[in-house]
Amino acid sequence: MPDKAARFISRLTHNTLALVLAGGRGSRLGVLTDWRTKPAVPFGGKFRIIDFTLSNCLNSGIRQICVLTQYKSHSLIQHLLQGWTHLNSEHGDFIDIIPAQQWLDDDQWYQGTADAVHQSLDIIEGYAPEYVLILAGDHIYGMDYGEMLAEHVESGANFTIACNAVHMAEASQFGNMQVDETGRIVDFEEKPETPKPMPDNPEMALGSMGIYVFSLGYLRDQLLRDAADETSSHDFGKDVIPYALAHGDHVQAYQFQGPTQEGSPYWRDVGTIDAYYQANMELISKNPPFDIYDRKWRILTSQPQLPPARFLGRGKGCGIENSIVSGGCEIEISKLYNSILFSNVKVYQGCRLEGVLALPGCEIGRGSKLKNVILDNQCRVPEGTVIGENAEDDKKRFIQSEAGIVVVNRKMLGQDDGYIPGVTN
Repeated sequence: MPDKAARFISRLTHNTLALVLAGGRGSRLGVLTDWRTKPAVPFGGKFRIIDFTLSNCLNSGIRQICVLTQYKSHSLIQHLLQGWTHLNSEHGDFIDIIPAQQWLDDDQWYQGTADAVHQSLDIIEGYAPEYVLILAGDHIYGMDYGEMLAEHVESGANFTIACNAVHMAEASQFGNMQVDETGRIVDFEEKPETPKPMPDNPEMALGSMGIYVFSLGYLRDQLLRDAADETSSHDFGKDVIPYALAHGDHVQAYQFQGPTQEGSPYWRDVGTIDAYYQANMELISKNPPFDIYDRKWRILTSQPQLPPARFLGRGKGCGIENSIVSGGCEIEISKLYNSILFSNVKVYQGCRLEGVLALPGCEIGRGSKLKNVILDNQCRVPEGTVIGENAEDDKKRFIQSEAGIVVVNRKMLGQDDGYIPGVTN
């Protein structure tokens, strides 16, 4: 990148406030969000889902960040306070946590994404940014937001929406847009039953990533107007974007480009059990489409003081293949295939784990056999437990996804009803 262009983007990112929407429950993740919000769900061995969005901000040079929380946010706030307080406030860098607030004349929490931002408008204006970058805190991807900011300014748009090509079978889950030859959006529909394909590729549609860039003044005007509209659901996709297009505002599409190993941008909405499981498994595939070991695009997170992983014993019963084992883990003589063990997982002797995601603090009893299983954090699996070999038996005791992934939490094992104060959730 030429120095002039680099300085241009640097100025833009320096004058940008990132606003991360992290208040959603993520109900399609089922029991994994029973006592934590979706952005706080563990991912990839040592991270939380929100770490990817926050890391994108820092890697892009955006160091003024507000995180809007709402649903069961204690675990998320705890994580942010422990792992994301290293920014240099003397240079104006910060992460500000903004819990949902009920004003005196309100009787409910956030009604939609636009309402969430509107309720924090006074705080946003207090920071006086030139641009506001609105992000979702529940996707897995790597993206240089500086390039999007530069295209937004160069296009002269009122606001810009990041978009990505998605398969038609999945397109109804996203905002669907059509663009002209300059990238200007000419049509937009939020989660349509019948999405419109891309003109040059009938198998793909152009989907909104829920990432927006506004100037502060334009954003303020739109939020105040929308808040006064009693017919609005106060959502960017359902209300703000269609209104802007209907009134001739310039809404630009930014075609997402991100780090990838396969030639196409990597972006995952891990909103279902199967999508979440598959995205984790992709990390340990032979050629992962997203490389968490890329030193040029580091994924940052909380770094608890843990000892290295330890492997005990030797013999024919010991074997570990194609797996991630995190800090604080202890593995006795067992077999571990295509699995991810998060921090502080204990596997006792004689176990066989295949396709297992064991979230932080799990203990797997001697002689257990688990296949295609997600263990929520702090599960204590009894000795000799078998999961994943008999679907009908699994359905009686646990949750089974459409693809046959078995989800187990503490309550199903008769431990407790969920949240443990003082324990990572």
